[in-house]
Amino acid sequence: MSNQDLQLDNRTVVITGAASGIGLELVKQANLRQMNIVLSDINFDMLQEVKAQLKLVDSKTLLVKTDVSQEADIANLCELSFKRFGSVELLCNNAGVCLNRLSWEHTAADWEWLIGVNLHSVAHAIRHFVPRMLEQPERSHIVNTASVAGLISTPGMAAYSASKHGVVTLSETLYFELQELQSNLGVSVLCPAWVPTQIHQSQKNRPERFGEHLEPKDELSIEYEKNMAQAVQSGRLTATQIAEEVFKAVVKNQFYIIPHQRINPLIERRMQSILSLNNPEAL
Repeated sequence: MSNQDLQLDNRTVVITGAASGIGLELVKQANLRQMNIVLSDINFDMLQEVKAQLKLVDSKTLLVKTDVSQEADIANLCELSFKRFGSVELLCNNAGVCLNRLSWEHTAADWEWLIGVNLHSVAHAIRHFVPRMLEQPERSHIVNTASVAGLISTPGMAAYSASKHGVVTLSETLYFELQELQSNLGVSVLCPAWVPTQIHQSQKNRPERFGEHLEPKDELSIEYEKNMAQAVQSGRLTATQIAEEVFKAVVKNQFYIIPHQRINPLIERRMQSILSLNNPEAL
């Protein structure tokens, strides 16, 4: 891997979950750098609204409706991106959904939905984008959006945390493999805490094949769901700030992106419990 900073101006970026939240702010950061932007989301109408709102240039923009849990959709996204712009210098696997309740209230469909969108989507993208990005002579980069929920464990977030822990270890594994290849392809894993987005309303875009969204039954599940909504809206860092941190890290080839530094003591406490074989502590 070259030690030189990655040059992004006028290059191509693919962003999943681009219609809102952190994904939308990544689009804005890319637009500031005059990049070719492939915007991917399950909600195509919102993609069109984003394009109009940001006045994105037709010649530098591609909108692709994508259900990231479906490998065929990711394969299509990859094919269309390379066909349109010839190369992809930055891939942001950013799409994600969340559900909050007691572990035993998660249905099989809930697990399939969260694992499909949050983890399988990254695996599908690695399968289809990495071989083509490895063929590119110039340096390129992948950012996988995980969460601090991929570094610590909290009650009420079994499926979400499991999916995000998966993204962290998948990203670490990919990093080691790329290092062994001495490739010009870098990778980062983004682990933000709560950010004021609409992720707590993810069920609005839940495909029918994953079954209907069931309201939590246990009082504790209801409390978890309410607490999550409050935590999301009270996030101290904005999606704009997260996106700015991502681009800074990509340029520097920084692997771990943990914008909420106040979470570090909790990560350390968890690791100390593991190393000392102590029972987990409540965070």
